[in-house]
Amino acid sequence: MTRLVRLPLLAAASLLALSTAALAEPTAWSRPNVATAEGAVTVELGGVKLVNQGLVGAGRLSAALRDFNGDTLGSFSAMAISDWRRQADGTYAGTLTTLPDRGPNGVGTIVGTSDYANRLHRFSFTFAPYAGAEAVAPEQVKLTPNGGLLLKDAKGQTFTGLDPSEPKSAGRTSLDSEGLAVTADGGFYVSDEYAANIYRFDKAGALKGVIAPVAAVAPTSGGAPFLTGAKAPETGRRNNQGIEGVSLVPGGKRLAALLQSATVQDSASGKDTDHTRANTRLFLYDISKSATPAAPVAEYVMQLPVFRNKGDGAAPDKTAAQSEILALNDHQFLVLARDGNGRGGGATRPAVYRSVLLVDTTGATNIAGTAYETSTKPVAPNGVLEAGIVPAQQVELINLIHPAQMARFGFNLDNAATNTFTLPEKFEALALVPALDPKAPNDAFLFIGSDNDFQTANGMVGGIAFDAGIKAADGSAAGDNDNLVLVYRLTLPGWSAPAGK
Repeated sequence: MTRLVRLPLLAAASLLALSTAALAEPTAWSRPNVATAEGAVTVELGGVKLVNQGLVGAGRLSAALRDFNGDTLGSFSAMAISDWRRQADGTYAGTLTTLPDRGPNGVGTIVGTSDYANRLHRFSFTFAPYAGAEAVAPEQVKLTPNGGLLLKDAKGQTFTGLDPSEPKSAGRTSLDSEGLAVTADGGFYVSDEYAANIYRFDKAGALKGVIAPVAAVAPTSGGAPFLTGAKAPETGRRNNQGIEGVSLVPGGKRLAALLQSATVQDSASGKDTDHTRANTRLFLYDISKSATPAAPVAEYVMQLPVFRNKGDGAAPDKTAAQSEILALNDHQFLVLARDGNGRGGGATRPAVYRSVLLVDTTGATNIAGTAYETSTKPVAPNGVLEAGIVPAQQVELINLIHPAQMARFGFNLDNAATNTFTLPEKFEALALVPALDPKAPNDAFLFIGSDNDFQTANGMVGGIAFDAGIKAADGSAAGDNDNLVLVYRLTLPGWSAPAGK
């Protein structure tokens, strides 16, 4: 059993049984958080025990694959699973819906941002869990492209991945799509980095409404909206750190949303202050009466882990920004927090922190409706949480930096000399489905997908070819950055899938 809340700077990759209730500082890692435990790992939070039974499968998708619109298929910034079923032979099948972000922007031979039409992709897929000890190829998840759709605004125009500052975006709605939540009627929510909006679409991809950000999160400078992703605003969400994840709460009456990291006013300014953006915000919206409510019914502070980017034992200098949220119920959530080290990141630093956290808001301070939400009053001046504000509790459920588990499926963590089997820089998507196992009714599979930022040497967008392949230190070609899917088996007492799943 492992409890995690507040840790001192760690000289070794281990978790200590500490209580977080009385502490309001982020978990800190000075050296790589490397998992070595064999077998299942049990954690407890809020009186509930959850079990991580380990990695049981993986799959990959070529980065050069073209999609239904003729463009490079791109990334898994978010995903959802439907039509899930267990087959007679014990394998599984379903439909995977994935959300790429704003397209190939600033990568390889692409200059600036591209006029990429935001979209969803769909795949038919099968999954054959593997629990053996021998090393096998990562072929347990097999994906077959099965179409998709383009997102359309209220005028019937496609959204664009162009930065709002780009002249070509005039008259269009710029969208850096990051989070996806599918509803029971087949419609869906998509969250945005630029404006920090949450858009509601019908099942055909037509816009039906918008949840605007609260005043504390809306990006502004000089009192006016400041939507570009190229530069930070004076207040509100940081640039490229908008609403990174959304998730439907089981029951379908609430929607959870999570800011990628702290707002500008909740961070210290100046150089070498990245580690001060740890106090991010988790929102709950009541969507039972209106699909696009004007304000959240709850808002909590969640403290992201901080870490030393080089993993050399010195003081933390980075925040492990979150990349996805998945609601287990209205107070417990899975949150994917990670560093930026891995294949495609362009650096040789070791993987230091990449974990799926169990977050519980029970007992946390609800700041909805207060000046911390309705104005730009900081809840964490210079990155230090205000006295009296109790953050959400958390415990590490899955540690992706597990060399033995990764090696069993052919993967490595060697960022100094990456190859096509090195874990990528960005894991950004989560999807959870029941195991449908009569012998283990509380078991589920957690799918974790990567975002490859369209890094292929054989790219295509809007009829324009581009080269965004991985380059070696000497500038030579070093292959593509394929999309990966990892699958973990979990035991989650009391969890049930949302109606949209």
